[in-house]
Order: sequence, then structure tokens, then C-alpha cells
Amino acid sequence: MKYYRESYLENADRPRFFPQIALIALMIALFACFIQTTRAEDDSSSINKEKIMALTLTSPSFTHGGMIPTLYTCDGQDISPALSWSGVPDHAKSLVLIIDDPDAPDPDAPKMTWVHWVLYNIPPHVNELPENIAGNKLPTGTLQGINDWKRTGYGGPCPPIGVHRYFHKLYALDVVLPDLKHPTKSELEAAMQGHIITQTELIGRYHRRSQETD
Repeated sequence: MKYYRESYLENADRPRFFPQIALIALMIALFACFIQTTRAEDDSSSINKEKIMALTLTSPSFTHGGMIPTLYTCDGQDISPALSWSGVPDHAKSLVLIIDDPDAPDPDAPKMTWVHWVLYNIPPHVNELPENIAGNKLPTGTLQGINDWKRTGYGGPCPPIGVHRYFHKLYALDVVLPDLKHPTKSELEAAMQGHIITQTELIGRYHRRSQETD
């Protein structure tokens, strides 16, 4: 009994390191968790920056919200304007371009959106379409849908009344779409659902000079 008492007293006098070790281990674990969270936030931030860096669409022919020159309308040569873009995400597999007018037929009483041009499966490395591009000169792999004149290709602004807005919309998709056999805008939009990574738009306006003399 004496041995056990002495042994107990001896051990009681020794410093107890277990609480300190446990505290240090807890601090290390919390620090590791903080590092992982910070890295995750950095990764998320990089993804968000890619979306924010975002797609931009421009034309040398008109500014965003500016007037579209007559050359690109039914009052001129009715040719497509030059368009260029940047900021396509690295993981994009294809691009879609849709031009439409939500102000038809009268901006004061719009009843429909008139579709002017539909292109899809534009390769993601392509960053421009030159002025007056013909269907057989489109980037390899690009397919066309039909506009509201029931034909493929570009149809320029030709508003019956008032100043109309023309939305040039560019989408980056995470897939290459199947051949949809000249889809309408709504058919293409249905196929795009769930595959849009990011998008942008360029708005031009047009008012027919002939209306001024009416």
C-alpha cells in the first residue's frame, strides 16, 4: 500500500501535458480548416471572376444603344454588321448568336419579338463575324436557324413605325448542340436550356427615314 501511495503522489507532482497537447492539436486542426476554406473561396472567386470578366460583344458600326447605320437595314444594302467579342470562358464548347426585335410592330404597343438572325455551334475560338458574311463563309461547324422571314441568314431592321431596339445576343454554351435542322429561335432556346455558361448583348436602334415624310 505504501508503494501505491508513493507512486500516486509522485505522479501527482508531475506536470500534466495532455490538455496542452489537445489544445495544440485543436489549434492545428482549426488552422488547416481555415486554409482549406480560404482555398475554396479563392477557387470560387476565380470561377466568379470568369463569369464577371464576362463576355462582351461589340460592333465597329454602332455603339451599345446607338443607331444602326442604314447600310445594315432594309433601307440600305441589308447586310449583316461586323461583330466581335471577347471573354469566352475556357470551358465553353460553342457559341450562339440571336438577333431579335422585341418592339414589333409598334414600340408603343409591342405584340411580338421579330427574329432577324439565328446562328449556333459557332466554335468557341472564333471571336468575330465580318461584315456581310455569307452563309457558306460562316466559321466551320456553325449552323443556322430560321428568322421570321422563314429563311436562314441575316435580315436587317425594317420597322414599320417608331424607333425599334435590336438585341444582338451572344451565348456561351457548355455543349456543341446537335444539328437541329434550321430551328426557330424558340426551338434553339429550348435546346440551349441548362447549357448556358454566360451571355451578353449589344443593343442597336433604328428608325426608318421614310417614316419622317409620312
